[in-house]
Amino acid sequence: MAERRKLHEGDRVSWRSHGSTARGTVQEEITERTYAGKRTVAASKEDPQYRVRTDEGRDAVHKPEALRDD
Repeated sequence: MAERRKLHEGDRVSWRSHGSTARGTVQEEITERTYAGKRTVAASKEDPQYRVRTDEGRDAVHKPEALRDD
């Protein structure tokens, strides 16, 4: 099994969103169930997710495998 990718605050990332590519900056790692990005995020220490601020100023939350270095 591949090692889980670790992202850090300030990392520039991109991801596929509605048929195009979105870009932004990692704001934080989420490691517990919380509300972020206009939805409930079921994250944990074993399965973290990342809050990303898009270049347009919106918040989004993604699993690390959905994010690519930009």
